[in-house]
Amino acid sequence: MSRIGKKGITIPQNTEVNISGDLISVKGSHGELSKKFPAFVAVAVTNGVAVVSPKEDTIEARALWGTYASHIANMVEGVNKPFEKKLQLEGIGYKMEVKGEKVAFALGFSHPVEVAIPKGIKVSIEKNIMTISGMDKEIVGEFASKLRAMKKPEPYKGKGLRYVGEVVKIKQGKKSV
Repeated sequence: MSRIGKKGITIPQNTEVNISGDLISVKGSHGELSKKFPAFVAVAVTNGVAVVSPKEDTIEARALWGTYASHIANMVEGVNKPFEKKLQLEGIGYKMEVKGEKVAFALGFSHPVEVAIPKGIKVSIEKNIMTISGMDKEIVGEFASKLRAMKKPEPYKGKGLRYVGEVVKIKQGKKSV
C-alpha cells in the first residue's frame, strides 16, 4: 500500500483538474500542464480532492501508484506557484549571462559554453546566482542538474556551479615538506 497514494490531493480554488482517458490536465493561475498516465492507475476528482488508486492489483500498479500521485500533486502545485532552483557560480573568471533563449557560460574552458533554455523555463541572473523557475518540477530540476554537471564544485578550492545552500567539503591538498 502506498502511503502517498492513499492521501488525497487537495485542489486549491481557481484550479481545474480535467481527466479524459489517460490524459490529465491541470489549469491554474500561472498556466496549464498536461500529462499522460498509464491505464492501470485511476484518478477521480470529488469535492476539490483528487484521489489516485490502482485499477489492478499488479506489482507495477502498486509500485507506481504513489509516484503518479506525486506527479499530480506537483502539477497542481506548479500551476499555482512555479518551482524554483537556484545555482551559485564560484570561481575567479567564471561568468554566466542570459543571451536571448540561451545561457552563456565562461567556465575556464578554452571556449564559451552556451546552453539552450527549454520551453516553459525562465532564467534570471543576479551577480553570481542563477534562478531557474517554471511550472513543471521535472523540467526545472533536470535543467538545473544539467547546468550543474557542466562544472561541478571541485573539492580543493570549491570552484564551480553549485546549488544555493549546498555544502562542499574542502579537502586539504598537498602538504609541503
